[in-house]
Amino acid sequence: MEDCIFCKLANGEIETNTFYEDDDFRVIFDASPATEGHVLILPKKHYANVFELPEELASKVYVLAKKVAAALKEITGCNGVNILQNNGEAAGQTVFHFHMHVIPRYHEEILKWNQKEINQEKVDEIIKKAETLLK
Repeated sequence: MEDCIFCKLANGEIETNTFYEDDDFRVIFDASPATEGHVLILPKKHYANVFELPEELASKVYVLAKKVAAALKEITGCNGVNILQNNGEAAGQTVFHFHMHVIPRYHEEILKWNQKEINQEKVDEIIKKAETLLK
């Protein structure tokens, strides 16, 4: 997409701090990082979200995320790593070009979830629907 900023970053049309690059992806430092060493994995082709991403590329992105996470852990000495990816506005996606965050975490910055109680009725309903959709 010609107006997609992440397409331009992924394909070198806009200069960026590149951590790694191959034929399918460019890994860049986030311009507004959550922590020191926070990078984004960007496919060079445009896909708005995980639902549009071909399965072959989806497999490759997680293999790359593992390698990037291991390298960042070695380089930064972080205590953990978040690997996350948002799909849709409700999930926090603000740029609609698939991208995966690899975020080094340090003891003083532990991520906390807002935990809720499980609704077993809803869980059972979801499981039943998943049985048909995932066959």
